[in-house]
Amino acid sequence: MDLSQFEKKLNIKFKDKDLLQQAFVHRSYINENKKFRLSHNERLEFLGDAVLELIVTLHLYKKYPASAEGELTSYRSALVNAITLSKIAGDMGMNEFLLLSKGEAKDTGRARTIILANTFEAFVGALYLDQDYDETKKFITKNLMEKVEEEIVTKNLWRDAKSLLQEKAQEVLNITPAYKLISDTGPDHNKMFTIGLYFNDKLISEGKGHAKQEAEQEAAKKALEIYKWS
Repeated sequence: MDLSQFEKKLNIKFKDKDLLQQAFVHRSYINENKKFRLSHNERLEFLGDAVLELIVTLHLYKKYPASAEGELTSYRSALVNAITLSKIAGDMGMNEFLLLSKGEAKDTGRARTIILANTFEAFVGALYLDQDYDETKKFITKNLMEKVEEEIVTKNLWRDAKSLLQEKAQEVLNITPAYKLISDTGPDHNKMFTIGLYFNDKLISEGKGHAKQEAEQEAAKKALEIYKWS
């Protein structure tokens, strides 16, 4: 696999090309190609997750001195969650270089979102090992912080929809929202859940997602829009 164009696009040149390629190797690929000369990327992902969290945490700590611990934690969660990281990874073109099993390659839903986010973290781990902390910090600042931080923080996108809805519903209506499963469809590996959000016994909104939590968040977002609390 030739990753030279990817390096050129990012203006980063790896000394250890195997380390770079390993960041894109999913476990499923190894299961189908047991003689492949490299291992999968999970150890790199483990390292990259820690490095990413440290760099983002330090950045937020210095930039927002008036923010409390809880707010900083929410900022960080919004910046390094799977949805944000997978979007950044997709924009960078990482999807084109993934080494996946034939089955995983066909799945473009939530599973691919998780794989892309994990690949981003694995790449961070590989970059940290190949270069140094400062170069990794530059990469994260340029490709993550500068692109999404302002939008997430200034537009309050860091606020968890369920938490915000519960706060508003209790404040305005003296009601605690309830979430109930309406249906789940599809095979076990690709379930689609429909969750209803209720105020007392009244259905306010519905949300869909490949995980119950994802569906609940979607239902909460719709309710915030309905009541103009967003």
